[in-house]
Amino acid sequence: METGISALFAAALLAGTATQAATLDVAKQRGELRCGVSQGVLGFSAPDDKGEWSGFDIDFCRAVAAAALGDADQVKYVPLSTKERFTALQSGEVDLLSRQTTWTLSRDTDLGMSFVGVTYYDGQAFMVRDDIGVKSVKELSGASVCTETGTTTEQNMADYFSANKIEYKVIAFEKADQTIQAFNAGRCDVYSTDASALYSQRMTLNDPDRFVVLPEVISKEPLGPAVRQGDDQWFKVVRWTLFAMVEAEELGITMESAASLLESGTVAQKRFLGVDNEAGRALGLNPDWAYQVVSAVGNYGEIFERHLGQASALKIDRGLNKLWNAGGLIYAPPVR
Repeated sequence: METGISALFAAALLAGTATQAATLDVAKQRGELRCGVSQGVLGFSAPDDKGEWSGFDIDFCRAVAAAALGDADQVKYVPLSTKERFTALQSGEVDLLSRQTTWTLSRDTDLGMSFVGVTYYDGQAFMVRDDIGVKSVKELSGASVCTETGTTTEQNMADYFSANKIEYKVIAFEKADQTIQAFNAGRCDVYSTDASALYSQRMTLNDPDRFVVLPEVISKEPLGPAVRQGDDQWFKVVRWTLFAMVEAEELGITMESAASLLESGTVAQKRFLGVDNEAGRALGLNPDWAYQVVSAVGNYGEIFERHLGQASALKIDRGLNKLWNAGGLIYAPPVR
């Protein structure tokens, strides 16, 4: 099966070569960035009742548009299922995948795509109704588990339950909304996916307080954006946009302070913002590209807190997603 998938994406890669050669130029000529996102996960990417998108992954799309096009609003959001996401990237339907996708070796080598970095360190967890009295994953023997197809979830469960001799039954669905609806309706005992998505999806359930996320995290799920292979310039534009968001937090540059720091900032802050610094030219960007990013969407910490952290409905602790100098794993090479 893996060989067939690899061949399919290899063919898509060859077919899309002409569109991949200069993604930055194509986006500029088009006047918009096409960004592949989820079909609706609160906190990460979801439309409101007016069709306006918001979330952690959405702000990353906006940050790339700000860096590449000078306007964070020049984005077309393309909602994709887990099954559709890789094909959409390889076919050229989207320029960037910013959609809660786990970085793995096979995805980074077999599918003609490259991950630019990690935006969120996550792990697979389990959610149950509190009235069943389960306090640990190891008490789930004989349970039915709802999950999505085309994700790392099924293999993680197989490995973990086999190692712990736990019997279970998988009930898989193609789309996230189908999965959560089935769980909400009682068609399965357990819902399993990335912990961040569980906290998000719990908010959509009838009486969210009746559901609990179990304490065990059974996998590493480094989530990050991806681009097509074969366009090094675009890869670097997207990667350094992520790094700029992280370094802005470390330098204390916020959405509100960025403009004033052009005049009053330290040498390091001014250099980052593009004052007397032409480093962005090497990426094919304007010198003030990092300023455009931060002034439009804020630094990494601001984006996290706004959509996922204590200022959001989810109130997820940053944990591993704190900066490296605060005990976390978020780290960027110097943006200079």
